[in-house]
Amino acid sequence: MKRQVLLFISIFCLSPVNGQVTYSIPEEMMKGSLVSNVVQDLGLDPRRLKSGKARIYTGDSAQYIELNRERGVLLVKEKIDRESLCRQTTPCALHFQITLENPLELFPVTVEITDINDNAPVFQKEERRFEISESAVIGSKFLLEKAFDPDIEKNGLQTYSLKPSDHFLLKLHSQSDGSKKVEMILQKPLDREEQEHISLVLTAEDGGEPQMTGTMQIRVTVLDINDNAPVFSKPVYKATITENSVNGTVVTVVSASDADKGSNGKVTYVIGNSMDTVSKLFHINSQGEVILDGTIDYEKEKHYHVDIEAVDQGGLSDSSKIIIDVIDVNDNSPVVNMISTSGSIPESSAQNTVVALMSVNDPDSENNGKVNCVINENLPFEIKFTSNNFYSILTNSELDRERASEYTITVTCSDEGVPSLSSSVTLTLQISDVNDNAPVFERSSYEAYIVENNTPGLSIFTVKARDADWNQNARVSYILEDSSVNGVPVSSYVSVSADSGVIHAVRSFDYEQIKDFHFRVKAQDGGSPPLSSNVTVKILIQDQNDNPPQVLYPVQTGGSVMGEMVPRSADVGYLVSKVVAVDVDSGQNAWLSYKLQKATDRALFEVGLQNGEIRTIRQVTDKDPVNQKLTVIVEDNGQPSRSATVIVNVAVADSFSEVMSEFTDFKQDKEYNDNLTFYLVLALAVVSFLFITCLVVIISVKIYRWRQSRVLYHSNLPVIPYYPPRYSDTLGGTGTLQHVYNYEVCRTTDSRKSDCKFGRAGSQNVLIMDPSSTGTMQRIQSEKNILDEPDSPLEVRLLE
Repeated sequence: MKRQVLLFISIFCLSPVNGQVTYSIPEEMMKGSLVSNVVQDLGLDPRRLKSGKARIYTGDSAQYIELNRERGVLLVKEKIDRESLCRQTTPCALHFQITLENPLELFPVTVEITDINDNAPVFQKEERRFEISESAVIGSKFLLEKAFDPDIEKNGLQTYSLKPSDHFLLKLHSQSDGSKKVEMILQKPLDREEQEHISLVLTAEDGGEPQMTGTMQIRVTVLDINDNAPVFSKPVYKATITENSVNGTVVTVVSASDADKGSNGKVTYVIGNSMDTVSKLFHINSQGEVILDGTIDYEKEKHYHVDIEAVDQGGLSDSSKIIIDVIDVNDNSPVVNMISTSGSIPESSAQNTVVALMSVNDPDSENNGKVNCVINENLPFEIKFTSNNFYSILTNSELDRERASEYTITVTCSDEGVPSLSSSVTLTLQISDVNDNAPVFERSSYEAYIVENNTPGLSIFTVKARDADWNQNARVSYILEDSSVNGVPVSSYVSVSADSGVIHAVRSFDYEQIKDFHFRVKAQDGGSPPLSSNVTVKILIQDQNDNPPQVLYPVQTGGSVMGEMVPRSADVGYLVSKVVAVDVDSGQNAWLSYKLQKATDRALFEVGLQNGEIRTIRQVTDKDPVNQKLTVIVEDNGQPSRSATVIVNVAVADSFSEVMSEFTDFKQDKEYNDNLTFYLVLALAVVSFLFITCLVVIISVKIYRWRQSRVLYHSNLPVIPYYPPRYSDTLGGTGTLQHVYNYEVCRTTDSRKSDCKFGRAGSQNVLIMDPSSTGTMQRIQSEKNILDEPDSPLEVRLLE
């Protein structure tokens, strides 16, 4: 049979962004046949099918159409039988959706399946027998069985013919369901004696091309007289039944009466449309009760048309019709199908971003089929109805992965039936990270301590910043910001580990040069673009006891040493001098204490532990040596402690003249020490000269003393002291005594027992002495002893 393919496209608006296309194809097309070029019809780029992973979504229905992504066309996947797919329902159509991803798009498609004349009319039985009385009146009706043709419209059943037509003619009656009731009308009286059996052929014809037919044999047996046929009380009966009613439920009761008596008046009821499914769902008993035999489903059939016939024993009959309406029951939960979902979306997604598409269907009717869908509360999503039972889930507020990295969305769809039925589906949505958080330091500022004299490269401190983002966006690097400390780049002081944030010392620090400094560290994440924050770090240098005390007084240089003079009349506690020292360290490292380490006479002086004051601890006596040398040690309180020593020369004398000889020896000794080589050379020459000179002098003195002693021994002249005028200071103004005293002593021969007294040299007690001098006041004492000798000269002169 030649088939013609009629294709037409109808595109109309389905939603604000998607369109719908409709096609029409005949049934029974071969597998792989072309349906349409869907890319061209939808106005899509052919590459979009591949990038969007285009696919066909049919829900729970079988898939008869397939999509060829390479060509962008729809093809027949399986051979389609319209009768198996839709039965008598018109129009018969396949509904599916073409879905695309990235972004999500939905294109509804309808393919209408048109009928072809591939089925001939069929009678359930090949033969029908009638027993008709010969007395049957002209016009008697005999209901014939209808043929069934699965095809529709012009390809379906169109007409009947009955041959031969000598005694009977065929009459057709259109019914409300579109079918035709077939009756055989007696048009010529029957004569059993003339013809007891009559054979007829009933032919059913459709309107297709070529035309197809079906036949049934009718055999009539002529009986004796039965002149009254049964008559139904109603031409049409109406009834209702609730779906899912149990088997055995009485749907309705019909009745027919026959005016005859006896066996000719006994009526039997039968269901006429035996080829339809009605004969399997209902049966009628002899009392006219129509009883349910199968399962009633409103979603499959909403109405039933049952043809019934009342037949008496004589073969006379009457026909009627029962229209049964099925009452819907809320027995179906909504069916939720996820068409397309997004596994994850970025946290920066704008509001109203679609994350899922789904379809919801409830086959019930009216309120039982009305569905409302909601999602769980307190989520940044909402569900919206689009059209044709499609819903979309989209964002309704900003997303933040740091608050929630995953959402479980439960969609619950409920119908409006009583009681309400519902279905649920769960969607898990991941929120992908966006670099929207800068690193945050654990503190607003940092302080770290390091002890001076550290080793370069020493780890000082660690700064730590955290980033609330994830993965690369949360990877923090630490950078030392450019700045300077006392005009020097901070990078020459410290460095920062980029990965760990550990701060290292680049150099060794000196507390006495720098006590603290600060700089800024930047924490930067690995996002694109990167985000950063900074923090101030202050480094405090801690002091070490690395500096010994420095003595400020008495000043000790290579040229001279400060000396102090203590009068012999000084009382206990007399302040001789004060050692002044400082320590450039700080804290307890700079706390100083003073101790007397060495002294010519430890019983004469003491040093204040805290103030460094040198005081006498007993009364000075005439027996105390003139030259007192004190060694004072100054110690700090550090661990370990450091110290410095200072030598304090103290002259114990009432006048400056007492210490002049000691001072001279000091000066000579210093010159000797400074010119040791010169003296060694000179000594060789001088020793010989002195030796000879000494011999001459000694001999001369001896002779002179002998002669003088002889003269004075016999003389009675008194001793007349002679006081020469004061001589000017010859020390250049550096000493504490302003004058040098010159004495001449004249004695008689009896004056060896008298005392020689020297005048006190003013009130000054400070003497500048040559530090190289090593002489002591013992020379004065030795010279005094010479004066006590009987042969000593009459004049002793103390000079510089």
